[in-house]
Amino acid sequence: MGLYTATDSHTIHFHQLQRGTADRIRNRRVNERTGDEVGLADIVKGYDTGGEYVIVEAKELDEIAPGRSRSIDVAGFVDLDTIDPVFFDKTYFLGPRGAQYGKVYALLERALAESNKAGIATFVMRGREYLVALKAEEAEGLLTIHTLHWADELRDPHAEVPDLPGKVEATAAEVKMAMQLIDALAMEWEPESFHDSFREKVEALVKAKAAGETVEKAEPAAQPTGAVDLMEALRASVERARSPKDTGDKAASPGTRAAGGKKAPAAKKRARSGPAHKGRELMSLTKAELYEKAAAAGIPGRSSMNHDQLADALSHTGRRRKA
Repeated sequence: MGLYTATDSHTIHFHQLQRGTADRIRNRRVNERTGDEVGLADIVKGYDTGGEYVIVEAKELDEIAPGRSRSIDVAGFVDLDTIDPVFFDKTYFLGPRGAQYGKVYALLERALAESNKAGIATFVMRGREYLVALKAEEAEGLLTIHTLHWADELRDPHAEVPDLPGKVEATAAEVKMAMQLIDALAMEWEPESFHDSFREKVEALVKAKAAGETVEKAEPAAQPTGAVDLMEALRASVERARSPKDTGDKAASPGTRAAGGKKAPAAKKRARSGPAHKGRELMSLTKAELYEKAAAAGIPGRSSMNHDQLADALSHTGRRRKA
């Protein structure tokens, strides 16, 4: 079978330059005692045994390294739900080695999907042995390989995380309130609705600087509050989740019913989509969010506008276009 990279990183990468020039900065291998640069052929690996180094040559590592796997050795099949997510590392698409293996591939994919099982296997790639889970992506008719952490790679959370509360006694009312909060904020898992907003801001920063424009600074993060009464905090959170926001950012859906089982009046629905509603939505955004929208709309003079001016300019954008 063939292994194909399943994910991609959209991280923005910068080169290091000397300030005031376009000269790239390069990393060098330097002897920390003499300061002299060392050639790659003169570098060996050393394992610190506690004061002394055991020197290992690259050739010695090659001689003991496992060969590249041409097959995946499946040890057995486990219930997929029993694999703790903390074990998962990277994902690869698995493809058949030629059209003649298509039926075997499809059969294994269907069997794994219907049984909700994963094959636990090992294979070697780039001189390293991997523990993997072979599973089916039923919606795609696809097999995937997920590399897993070895058990001894997982750290003890009780040794790593300070102040873990352990078993804390909670009242029935507190548990019920917490469950109500979760229910009030329940949603469908739609990964496409989430995006890397920081990367987008970095791209906007680079684009603006390239065009000689200034960029609005983000508002400072909210400061954490002190200890509060748990029940009061939960109750307030539930109320905020249940009640419509002051900005009216969620319009009623066509099937939404008002109190008493009657459908919400159509006039109210229209009012929520009018200019006044748009203005309230804009006023609820932060200055940084308004600036991003203003940049996308090409509003002139936006860099010198305050929050309210940005919101006002954006609220008139659609009207000008209609006119």
